[in-house]
Amino acid sequence: MMVEKVGQDKNHFLKGGALYSTSRPTYPEALADVLMASCVERGHALDVGCGSGQLSVLLGDRFQKVTATDPSQTQLDSAVSHATVTYKMEPAEQISLPNNSVDLISAAQAAHWFDLDLFYNEVRRIARPNAVIALVTYGVPTMKGDIGRLFEKFYWQDIHSFWPDGRQHVENGYKNLAFPFVEREMPELSISRQWSLNQLIAYIYTWSAMRRARDAGNGRIIDEFIREARRCWPDEESRKSVVWPVMGRLGAL
Repeated sequence: MMVEKVGQDKNHFLKGGALYSTSRPTYPEALADVLMASCVERGHALDVGCGSGQLSVLLGDRFQKVTATDPSQTQLDSAVSHATVTYKMEPAEQISLPNNSVDLISAAQAAHWFDLDLFYNEVRRIARPNAVIALVTYGVPTMKGDIGRLFEKFYWQDIHSFWPDGRQHVENGYKNLAFPFVEREMPELSISRQWSLNQLIAYIYTWSAMRRARDAGNGRIIDEFIREARRCWPDEESRKSVVWPVMGRLGAL
């Protein structure tokens, strides 16, 4: 299976597809509109590292055909079906599409895990003339009030050292990733959700840093955060605003 070539040490999402699908924030329609508008042709889009297909299905509403790939079968098992989206299990560095066949190549919350040199070679091979590439990420969420301050401390001080290498690219919007394409401006976008405390906790349990902290015997910092969060958010079902900046790189081939 192609997933074996990726290596479990480099893929932090081989497990937990169902939790990822239900507990991660979904991308705004405005992002898919930006990607669609940037393309001259809208025949075929490729969404690489698609996870559970959150961006793939939005592209499916805007392109004639979408191929969505991910090296994790558990992620694909939780993917949302769509009439124009075809899911494939394969790594970003080995794309099973013919030469000159794709109008848009997107990678959402995934490019920081790729071998970019190999990925970019594949991008150039499969891209049609005037094709567009978009590397998209959403950054660290923010909240107001006591819970916002608690979350900020938990993220940047308590759990931060357990993130694998590459997380810094998410935090800075991919600005330091190699991007050898004719760059276009990426508009400022955001994801905004009204979440309960339990939804917030489910979201942080999708972080690879959480699993790495537990595996290292440091689950105490997670338990302490949850206890403190319940103190400053006593009505667990009340809703609070959670906002993620959507950032990335947009370019033409």
